[in-house]
Amino acid sequence: MELRVPNAKYDHQEAINKATRLFWAKGFHATSMRNIQQAIDMRPGSIYATFGSKEALFSKAIQHYTSTSKDRLNAYVESSTSPLTGLKKFIEDSIAGGQTSAPSTMCMLVKTIAELTDDNADLLAEAKRLLQDLESAFADVLARAQKMGEVDAARSPEYLARYLQMQIMGLRTYAHMQGSKEQVMELIDGVFHSLTGQEHLSP
Repeated sequence: MELRVPNAKYDHQEAINKATRLFWAKGFHATSMRNIQQAIDMRPGSIYATFGSKEALFSKAIQHYTSTSKDRLNAYVESSTSPLTGLKKFIEDSIAGGQTSAPSTMCMLVKTIAELTDDNADLLAEAKRLLQDLESAFADVLARAQKMGEVDAARSPEYLARYLQMQIMGLRTYAHMQGSKEQVMELIDGVFHSLTGQEHLSP
């Protein structure tokens, strides 16, 4: 009988995938080590040997959430007819689609920033940095949209990305509270109308 050696890289990534969904659903403090053991099917000793601590695993989880989000954004943009169309599809999928498929309707990074205090200063700072990374990715797409004439160039892409990030946070909160998918999609249309029309973006 042939002895097959498990693919450690695949198992490691799968454990991070499962941990990410668990932390995203429950938050950092509400997730116990028993929850983690059950979710990723690893014994305590293996968890500590592989990841070092709950905090280290959570750090990997929010990094994974961010990198996956940026990969999805890039995939939507590259497969769409224009940068702005791809950006809108990404947001529709993240918010309206996430109402049924994601562990939480809330952004994992925003949820983390709202939950953590200075008692977890390193994780809090990392979550803020990663949220800024996502905002920078939005700015890159919006800059491309400006070059194609989809978005007026009167405002910097960085300003527009901040505006968009703020709107996404509000839309996610609304979806979490009560918004139907149809209502959320209608509100997303309004946000993108503002991005293209610019009339509502003056400070």
